[in-house]
Amino acid sequence: MDNILDLKELITQTHKLPTDVLSDASIVIAYFIPFTKELANTNRIAGDISSPEWALAYEETNAMFVKLNEYIISELRKIGYHAGISPEASTFDQKILKSNWSHRHFAKVAGLGTFGINNMLITKIGCCGRYSTIVTNLDVKPDSPLEDEFCLYKKNKSCGICVKHCPSGALTLDGYDRHKCYVVLRKNAELYTEFGSSYTNKSGDHPNSVGSELCGKCVVNTPCTFFYRKP
Repeated sequence: MDNILDLKELITQTHKLPTDVLSDASIVIAYFIPFTKELANTNRIAGDISSPEWALAYEETNAMFVKLNEYIISELRKIGYHAGISPEASTFDQKILKSNWSHRHFAKVAGLGTFGINNMLITKIGCCGRYSTIVTNLDVKPDSPLEDEFCLYKKNKSCGICVKHCPSGALTLDGYDRHKCYVVLRKNAELYTEFGSSYTNKSGDHPNSVGSELCGKCVVNTPCTFFYRKP
């Protein structure tokens, strides 16, 4: 996938485009916030239950993205540009388990990384972290998708550790079963209800499910969890 217009074919026909957010949209700003190694290490525990630290970090980054995006949008407006975020980014269809706004796929088109067999986007500094996006009419040249492959299994069949870490059997070397994955996400959400709720309904006024829907075992303790920066 090298084009934003491919998202409707790749994900769902109802997936939104930048012009659904902003009529004169020119680019999507996609960015990655990496987690710390200390946080990642808390989630290396065996089984399908995530660490409480991991659950808290997930909800805290959700709240942080709201504030950070508001700040970036306000700064863009100060210099004469329009910007906005898609309300679809904070919700998803519980029947097909897909969102109509995929931060990771926009980030892939923007050149932030390549998809691993763990279904996560692997950046130049790893895949352990979170993504967000902002639509704007900023007059800049967009970046291009990366040509290098960061997933070792896709590159030369030398890995596959994330598949071994997956507690639900959702990950295989041949694909990803989102329904098996969601069983574990909901198990964690039933346990972690004190930090917030991961997703809202379409109107954004209340959660469409209760608790923190997460796992994260496929993004910790793997070769692609963290990469060292090149000087």
